[in-house]
Amino acid sequence: MQKTAGHSVSPTAKWRYELSRWIFIGCGIWLVGLGFYFSFFRPALLPEDLRSMGTTLTQARAALPGLESWLQKVFVVMGAFMAGTGVLTTFVAASVLRMRLKGASWVLALSGSSTVATMSAVNFAIQSDFRWLLVAPVVIWFAGLVLYIGSLGRSTEARAGAERDTALDHTGSNQR
Repeated sequence: MQKTAGHSVSPTAKWRYELSRWIFIGCGIWLVGLGFYFSFFRPALLPEDLRSMGTTLTQARAALPGLESWLQKVFVVMGAFMAGTGVLTTFVAASVLRMRLKGASWVLALSGSSTVATMSAVNFAIQSDFRWLLVAPVVIWFAGLVLYIGSLGRSTEARAGAERDTALDHTGSNQR
């Protein structure tokens, strides 16, 4: 067993932690890529969008002449938010998770549910052509979350004690 911050870490916990970290790094990179796609390459109206609205491109252009131009701007903003979320996810996975801060698993759960899970759910609601493909990021994110939580491997009381010890170490009050 390895010792980390005065506590033993089993090889299984270390493996779970490293795998979860790499999963979240991968999810972050995927979000950055998705953001670039939405910002620079996604057409304003996909065939499935028109099908969902029950119209044709010609009818949509005639009824709402500025719609495509406006949607392109909306997708640039939405893509930028996706990319920004991906950058933060990658940063958290690459650095912050190493600290094993209290509440990190909640942050990951809320972040995943408000991003990849919501996108997947909405794509199912609108019967998107991409709905099954967009289940993969949800499953991968959830797997990373389960692995991260499993890597903690100690009771809440033990983690609280470790956090207190770490805080004391950082303030210099716990000199050896």
